[in-house]
Amino acid sequence: MGTGRQPRLVVEIRPEARTDTVVLVMTGEVDHDSAGPLKAALEEGSGARRIIADCSGLQFCDSTGLNVLLKARLRMLSHGGRLDLAGLRPPVDRMFEITGAHNVFRVFQDVETALMDGEAGT
Repeated sequence: MGTGRQPRLVVEIRPEARTDTVVLVMTGEVDHDSAGPLKAALEEGSGARRIIADCSGLQFCDSTGLNVLLKARLRMLSHGGRLDLAGLRPPVDRMFEITGAHNVFRVFQDVETALMDGEAGT
């Protein structure tokens, strides 16, 4: 019997027309208790050359979420790929700014801008 509560974090994997790119659309909050779907989606998408994490629906991300993304980024880099972020909302953007993660990830205004960037830069 369900309680009718929505999961705290929903991650949708959306393959793009370019077969080497996957967009992960995150909605909700990612923290210690809800990071499982993000970990699973990043592992599932790791066969792609590029993952774009669409954070526009993310209302909160703590250090656990940041660490999941950082580990996935390193895993992607070790296989010649990359993990980019798009659509950071103010509370999440601020956390990335304070921790210095802005200097590690390529951050785009939105998914469309990230997709237009293509393979420019690494």
